Amino acid sequence: MYRMMMSHVSEIVDKALGLLAYDAQQPLIFSSGLFLFLFAGFLLFYTLLRRDTSARIVYVILFSLYFYYKSSGIYFLLLVFAATSDYWISQALYRTQRPWARRLWVTLSVAVNLGMLGYFKYTNFLIELSNQLFGAGFLQFQNIFLPVGISFFVFQSLSYTIDIYRRQLTPLDRWTDYLFYLSFFPQLVAGPIVRAKDFIPQIRRPLHVSRRMFGTGVFLILTGLFKKAIISDYISLNFVDRVFDEPLLYSGFECLAGIYGYALQIYCDFSGYSDMAIGIALLLGFHFPKNFDSPYKAATITEFWHRWHISLSTWLRDYLYIPLGGNRKGRVRTYINLLLTMLLGGLWHGAAVRFVLWGALHGVALALHKLWLRFVPHAKATGAQMSWGWRIVGILFTFHLVCLGWLMFRAESMQTVSLMLHQIFHNFNWAVAPQVIEGYLGVFLLMGVGYVLHLLPESADRMAQRIVEASPLVVQVLMAAVMIWCVMQIKSSDIQPFIYFQF
Repeated sequence: MYRMMMSHVSEIVDKALGLLAYDAQQPLIFSSGLFLFLFAGFLLFYTLLRRDTSARIVYVILFSLYFYYKSSGIYFLLLVFAATSDYWISQALYRTQRPWARRLWVTLSVAVNLGMLGYFKYTNFLIELSNQLFGAGFLQFQNIFLPVGISFFVFQSLSYTIDIYRRQLTPLDRWTDYLFYLSFFPQLVAGPIVRAKDFIPQIRRPLHVSRRMFGTGVFLILTGLFKKAIISDYISLNFVDRVFDEPLLYSGFECLAGIYGYALQIYCDFSGYSDMAIGIALLLGFHFPKNFDSPYKAATITEFWHRWHISLSTWLRDYLYIPLGGNRKGRVRTYINLLLTMLLGGLWHGAAVRFVLWGALHGVALALHKLWLRFVPHAKATGAQMSWGWRIVGILFTFHLVCLGWLMFRAESMQTVSLMLHQIFHNFNWAVAPQVIEGYLGVFLLMGVGYVLHLLPESADRMAQRIVEASPLVVQVLMAAVMIWCVMQIKSSDIQPFIYFQF
């Protein structure tokens, strides 16, 4: 009996230690059962600390650092370093009155943040380019681990110091408050990119979660789970990945369907994460900005970027495009600024030529759209005022332009891009369509459901949200249980990380 008890105790201790250990193959993500279990326990103690703001802040910081440790291991210290560095730089920047000294401090912040990002994300990319220019073996590739979400918290930290430099924000008095802002776990690893001026005023407000906030949070979490764990993961594992891995094994019809599938996959994956992040933040009493607004309803490329990854597009606008001169220095300079902004936006997504080409495609498209607006006086910048006929044409054109970009974004190499385009234009083979749809019936049904839900009017989304908000707590819990059961029925054996974890 004693041995059995000790065996059970040892097993419990091993499992507890497993929860504390970092496992690169098992990151802690919102759609995992482990996170949902831990978050339920976290929320219980969080509510108990609702009257003690300082203790609550420290508690959230500790959980956030644990959450990031489970994603990136010892590199959670990099996050602490970034918070410490910009906290002290911001203090010096605020106290300094001399313009040259202020420029020096903000330059130091930019250098530290972009230096970290450059080393971890672009070192091997630059080595590869050097080897292509000067011969193989000119430089040796480095074994560098890319910390999850480094691009997100670097951009957040930069917004803080730059806004202080612009005198749009005063620095925080407490280092813990700044660490709380930078490490807040709902948006830590994949956004949205929350501006300091929007988030900081909420840190020390009395904790208040209204019934509406709670209901909206539950709705967004359930929506995000459905998008990520049911639609995105299923069509990715069962169709999209197969097509992109071996495009010559598939007809042009299947390759085109694979591109349409990836367009839905990346939207459901990323917007699903954003929905869950915004929903979790609401349950904790914090408001995040909207990050997606049905982007495939866009009738122009300009409107697409008003709807897709809104926190990134507005960040690039405010901290890159406008400082470059925006549209204030003539038409040609405006086009160049757009192209440069999107090229750098492409590089932000990844250190590869295909991401640069993806950014270039969108930059050229945005510039051409601006040029179109100049020569066609009655054209609309966003497509919102178009007649229904022209709007449908615009939506179809914009969607396929975006899909061309997604092809470059997803393909492992430009050779894969070339092969898939060859299959589409030279080996389409309509005759196999019924057989393919029958063979991948579950995939095509989920793709149809995903696109139909995406294209529904906003009123339908608001009505569904109001139904969840107005439901009793017991019904909301039941909805969550049903959603989790559905996820368990179709999930794969391995955890599927969010696509934007790599950025």
